[in-house]
Amino acid sequence: MEHALAEAEAAAERGEAPIGAVVVLDGRIIAADGNRVREHNDPSGHAEVLVLREACRVVENHRLNGADLHVTLEPCAMCGGAIAEAQIARLYYGAPDPKGGAVDHGPCLFNQPTCHHRPEVYGGIDEQRCAALLKDFFAKLRD
Repeated sequence: MEHALAEAEAAAERGEAPIGAVVVLDGRIIAADGNRVREHNDPSGHAEVLVLREACRVVENHRLNGADLHVTLEPCAMCGGAIAEAQIARLYYGAPDPKGGAVDHGPCLFNQPTCHHRPEVYGGIDEQRCAALLKDFFAKLRD
């Protein structure tokens, strides 16, 4: 999660929502990035989608069997769908997102019968630091 937090901080410095993600395969990081929605003018520029794309490019496969995804915020429905499609083995996330999250909140995507792949999910990893980064960023925007 330390690397994902560093990516989230870099995203905040770019003026993006401070969300970072890394994909780990066989004990090493194969992709890392933070949100780039505004920079790319792309609503799919979420950290999770960006790292899944890069990791798939690295392994030259559309599946990431055995890979772990670490992300600082509970993924939304779009990202959850991409996680399922990539067949991520384990998802570790920091702060829960009762408003926009889709893993343990909202649609609870991986519990739906139409979801064909369900990663192991571990939430609340370094939750306070992940949440504080988001709260501080949005408080500064409001000022």
